Amino acid sequence: MALADIKQRPGLLLGAAILLHVVLISEQVSTASGLPILQVVTFGSFSEVQRGTTALVDGVRGMWSGYVALQQVQAENASLKQELQTMQITLQQERAEAQRTDNLRQLLELRDRAHLDTAAAEVIAGAASPDFRTVTIDKGSSEGLSTDMAVISPAGVVGRVILPSRRASKVQLLIDRNAAAGALIERTRVQGVVIGVGDGTLRMQYVPATADVKTGDLVVTSGIDGIYPKGFVIGTVDHTERGVGPYHEIVVRPAVDFARLEEVLIVKTPSASRGLIEEPK
Repeated sequence: MALADIKQRPGLLLGAAILLHVVLISEQVSTASGLPILQVVTFGSFSEVQRGTTALVDGVRGMWSGYVALQQVQAENASLKQELQTMQITLQQERAEAQRTDNLRQLLELRDRAHLDTAAAEVIAGAASPDFRTVTIDKGSSEGLSTDMAVISPAGVVGRVILPSRRASKVQLLIDRNAAAGALIERTRVQGVVIGVGDGTLRMQYVPATADVKTGDLVVTSGIDGIYPKGFVIGTVDHTERGVGPYHEIVVRPAVDFARLEEVLIVKTPSASRGLIEEPK
């Protein structure tokens, strides 16, 4: 069957014969260097195949090496990123600890300067409603706390205890709209009453319109209310307005940043006669 096919294709047979004849001639004919042409052509052809194969292998090897190297770089980047995040968290923790240490140091300095029996406490919660400005501290009746004890901080007056439980207490902040404290202008000793407004500011009332009051004047506790010891900072005069009748209406900016309150002191034995703060030397 195959022989019949070949006989039917004389052109194919002729081509094969010519090719064989060329190969035989090439084997017999030599180049100028004495080598057979067939050997030179065969070697050249195979060398090109080898060159192409080598280039292909080198390319694949280079691509694989690059891929492996890229994978290693990505792994190193992920490791470095994780390490950086860990360092950032550690730094934040150390910063927070440093801030807490500084707050406690200020509390200790305040306790040493004030001739009062005090207890340190930490703020653990705020008010659920903005209408009532209160915080919860982690000390209660088991530590001797009771209603109407003054709460202070290194910056100034915070408020008073209104609801003590065994291990915690609710503190009404001075900026609460139902809070009030006896106060006076430190520079002129003019007295009045500071009340909370509920919006984060304070108002000083019952100050005669003829009194000398200036923006920036320091407002401190007067001690006449029997709750807050005398001489503790309440805030500074922001500006004055014309009030009802013969009185000033004084807007007071609180000394305490109530939004950042963390540690406080509870005055366990408030007394006007013993509430004066000894000025640091």
